[in-house]
Amino acid sequence: MRVMQGAIAQATPWPINKFKWVDKIRKEKGYSQLKKGRYSEVNRVYHLVFSTKDRRSVFADFRQARLLVKILKQDEFEGFTKTLAYVVMPDHVHWLVRLEKGEIPNAVKRIKSIFSQQINQRVWNAGFYDHVIRADEDLANVARYIVANPLRSGLVNRVGDYPHWDAIWL
Repeated sequence: MRVMQGAIAQATPWPINKFKWVDKIRKEKGYSQLKKGRYSEVNRVYHLVFSTKDRRSVFADFRQARLLVKILKQDEFEGFTKTLAYVVMPDHVHWLVRLEKGEIPNAVKRIKSIFSQQINQRVWNAGFYDHVIRADEDLANVARYIVANPLRSGLVNRVGDYPHWDAIWL
């Protein structure tokens, strides 16, 4: 467990290098391995991570980051999703979302598409990482993990200093 400063001074549910195995799968077996067994279930909560092409720091630009935040908050995509928490990092996004109807890949595709259309550029890597939240996982702890990303990556000293995050519990 890891203790953090400020409002997020709780234990994080995962280690910092949680997603390193994703890079290993991409290199060794191909990105299609992440799609195996992917199934969208309505009323389940998902932790989604999607990144920019070549990990470019698109969202280091304040206006670009705020545009993506606005898209994430667009009253939950006409009832398809309910945003519980998110953080927009310079080169990727963590999104904790409850699926209300439809499928997770379509929700991610829609976010990426709307953003790309609004800035008239393709900025996203293909695909995304998803983790369905099990009943025994504490959603508030997952949200703390998500919003503490800027702190762990050294972008800020306090989570409250980072402008591109939100969580319904905090």
